[in-house]
Amino acid sequence: MPISAARAATATALSFHDVLSDDGTRLRAWTNDPDGLIEGPTVVLCNGLGTSPWTWPALLRPGCGVRVVSWNHRGTGGSERPRDPDRVGIEEFVEDGLSVMDHFGIDRAVLMGWSMGVNTMFELAVEHPHRVAGLFAVAGVPGDTFSTMLGPLRVPRFAARALTVNLSRVMKLTGKALTPIASRLPVGTRTVAVLSHTGFMFSMPDPELTAVAIGEFLKTPVDWYFHLALRTSEHGRVSLSRITVPVELVGGTYDILSGTRHMMTAAEKVQDGTYVELRGSHFIQMEQPERVHQLLLDFLARVEQERVA
Repeated sequence: MPISAARAATATALSFHDVLSDDGTRLRAWTNDPDGLIEGPTVVLCNGLGTSPWTWPALLRPGCGVRVVSWNHRGTGGSERPRDPDRVGIEEFVEDGLSVMDHFGIDRAVLMGWSMGVNTMFELAVEHPHRVAGLFAVAGVPGDTFSTMLGPLRVPRFAARALTVNLSRVMKLTGKALTPIASRLPVGTRTVAVLSHTGFMFSMPDPELTAVAIGEFLKTPVDWYFHLALRTSEHGRVSLSRITVPVELVGGTYDILSGTRHMMTAAEKVQDGTYVELRGSHFIQMEQPERVHQLLLDFLARVEQERVA
């Protein structure tokens, strides 16, 4: 299937909405239930930094059984940059998530996070526990993310943080020069095939949709993306003792952006936590969409069972 056809085939599964956050920033929110026909539970997705709906193929399929509501980060995917460019940290993302929930009339829901979105959902759960029924984390940790990067390489936390933060600073400084190149890169199934042999990501069952996701990601100016990354790197570890809802963390064994051993430790520290490790990378929900989706459905059933118990 050509890339344009892959995008068109999933476009009907999405609708986009403009939402104002508390500071007046206009956000581009989206849902996989444009006609209000999904009868399953609602999940609020705190997505990976600068990523799009196309990074979740299982959620775009008819009959997925889950109504998803999410939004694009500030300055990405049609969302505005805030008047104050520094208002792009995890605290602001929490405000954005609450604004999106209010827009869609969601009082309380299970939150799902991927990558840096895991920081957002844990912070939201700590600061606004009455809005959260459960936490489903994919390839992400509850705070201090940069110190957990390079996990498979066994780099000490302090060194991992120093390396990744300084690399982000360099990328921000050089980003204006790199953006014209990155935004014009030809992205297709061959690109996906090459990336799947690097160890950064593995083989994808839907390379056409993966190419759409990569193409959307590359639309964000490089300097702005790493400005976002640096601001989110300031988010420290969340107090897990304050988490009282069910939690499941799903890690990829070879994830170099979110350390699996830190995810496993986090699951052990929460009151009602479980950890599942799959053989994959940071992009595990794209590499094994059916497996991750089944884990989500099982978790939603567990949350409901505990609610009625």
